[in-house]
Amino acid sequence: MKLGLGLGAITISVCMAAAQVDCPNYTIYAQTPKGNPSSGPLGLPYMRPEPACRTFNSTSVEKVISDMKARLKDPDIARLFENTFPNTLDTTVKYFNKEENLAFIITGDITAQWLRDTGNQFAHYRSLLSMDQELATLVKAVINNEARYVSEYPYCGAFQPPPESNLPPSHNDWADGVVVNPPVNNQTVFECKYEVDSLCGFIKLSTSYYQATKDASMMNDNWFFAIEQVFRVMNEQSQPSYDSNFNFVSYYNWTGLPGSLPGMVVNGGNGEPKGFTGMVGTSHRPSDDLSVYAFLTPANAMLSVELNNLATILDDAKLAPDVSARAKQWSQRIKQGIHEYGVFNDVFAYETNGLGSRYMMDDANVPSLLSLPYLGFLDRNDAAYIKTKKMLMSRQNPYYAKGLNFSGIGGPHIDAWHPWPMSQITNIFGSDDDDEILESLYTVANNTAGLGLIHESVNIYNGSDYTRPWFAWANSYFGEMILDLAQRKPHLILHDNEPYVPGQ
Repeated sequence: MKLGLGLGAITISVCMAAAQVDCPNYTIYAQTPKGNPSSGPLGLPYMRPEPACRTFNSTSVEKVISDMKARLKDPDIARLFENTFPNTLDTTVKYFNKEENLAFIITGDITAQWLRDTGNQFAHYRSLLSMDQELATLVKAVINNEARYVSEYPYCGAFQPPPESNLPPSHNDWADGVVVNPPVNNQTVFECKYEVDSLCGFIKLSTSYYQATKDASMMNDNWFFAIEQVFRVMNEQSQPSYDSNFNFVSYYNWTGLPGSLPGMVVNGGNGEPKGFTGMVGTSHRPSDDLSVYAFLTPANAMLSVELNNLATILDDAKLAPDVSARAKQWSQRIKQGIHEYGVFNDVFAYETNGLGSRYMMDDANVPSLLSLPYLGFLDRNDAAYIKTKKMLMSRQNPYYAKGLNFSGIGGPHIDAWHPWPMSQITNIFGSDDDDEILESLYTVANNTAGLGLIHESVNIYNGSDYTRPWFAWANSYFGEMILDLAQRKPHLILHDNEPYVPGQ
């Protein structure tokens, strides 16, 4: 057990203690109600593990929970916040050693660290990092571990534990029968689906950490080398499929063999051909599903934003002006490419190929078109966004589905009739309309299968049919949304009209 004195808060890290007591598997634990039900009509259970079984305890996080429980109007929403806000720290810190500056964070019921998920799992703790030194040290260790991953395998998005942890690597059945080039070591890589948003997640976690702490020591040699690998991938994946002499250009391919998931990939694992747009192509979506067309609009929007954020922190720290300049140039180039190739009749397309083809749809996983305001790419009152959102939350989006009690956007990762609660959370970030916000909020709250946690997807025909009892990203995202409403729309969820911001 480690005791660390932070700036205004004491944090106790108990990841080692959790291994020394008889703690239940949280995947199993999360499938049945625990504790006393909340006093609201939903009667939601208390789903946090016992303190000795939590993988990291933070008094600053506990203070936020206490503050919000005292101020939230609805005891069911308060219980959901109490369960979800600490879920990343309660359940997913599998290894943390501050002397080694390394931490391994799992996504939930899959024992692997996804770059994308981790960036989102810690997003709602950003405002606490300046006052909680131990929590900040944990996030810094996560960034350093991810920099090692990106440095070695920049095309991969999910990884095994670092060797220093002595945790055994996991076998990924879904990666069986898959050939990846460049080849990878499955003792380091859990799966190597190239998703440009994974690199965005690494930059997002880095920039948010520096913005909160002003600690430039995070930008060590390891980190700068990883950033260079990000630029390498961007340059390679912005190239058209054919050069001027129709030589096929390929730097990465992912070939599913017969019987593998999700199956064979056309053109020798290279997917559909693409032209030049100024954007960066991607093999897979944030859902881990294969892209139809290479240029994924929301992922490029996130990349444009995060490259600009990268330049901002480098300028503030007075480091690497050449890297900052490149980041700004790429950010602007990508943004221009989105507006030139990714907008059709004032509606954003989900994917394009730079050759005239567009896929008009959306997927629940962030980055998504619905999340463009959340990403910081545009204002939620942007005319094109409003028109796009109207399409996305309707039958015009092939992956929008609506049942008697649940509705939202899903994706092919599960099936067309299992929308994701994440999409309704994203809808709240993209709305200023009070009625719409409350409708989305209670669409989520009323569909936790009585378990008080946010699941991956919910069946529109049967609310008790859901996927993933333990999905830390979705839980963190819900907590982040509640804090957003507490600051932006306090009258909707708090007893008074006074905004609440942790630490203020």
